[in-house]
Amino acid sequence: MGNLGNSEEPKQAAPDKEVASEPDTAANVELTSVKEDVKEEPKEEPKEEPKEEPKEEPKEEPKEADVPREYKAALKKAESYAEIMNMSKAGIYDQLTSEYGENFPAEAAQYAIDNVVVDWKENALKKAQSYAELMSMSDSAIYDQLISEYGEKFTKEEAQYAIDNLE
Repeated sequence: MGNLGNSEEPKQAAPDKEVASEPDTAANVELTSVKEDVKEEPKEEPKEEPKEEPKEEPKEEPKEADVPREYKAALKKAESYAEIMNMSKAGIYDQLTSEYGENFPAEAAQYAIDNVVVDWKENALKKAQSYAELMSMSDSAIYDQLISEYGEKFTKEEAQYAIDNLE
């Protein structure tokens, strides 16, 4: 049995493989031409993409309804810090995540920062006016306080806007 399986099968298998490979090549040529036809169809698909965009908008609304309670609470706190205390984006995030502050998870704080509607430049200006009026600080000192990582944490652009618009 060992001789029959070893000597005869490879001889028969080799011709079969060669014969089988020829029809596969012909089939591959046909498949290639079919694939080329299929490749042309996706070119028309970008026309259908605008139809998908309106579908995305309704998807966003249910997402808002599915927002965890803690995320909503972080957003409320962020709105409060922004409106009442005129804090910067970085300042609010740090306050929300600080163990000595609100102690929200980073994801909830980031959600709040991403969704709070604030004019950060206007907040920087209000902070700058407060420093100028209440503490009689120079423009240079106000700018430094606004951008300091130990101070207000506004961006340089926001701080410069504030200095440029001080009255």
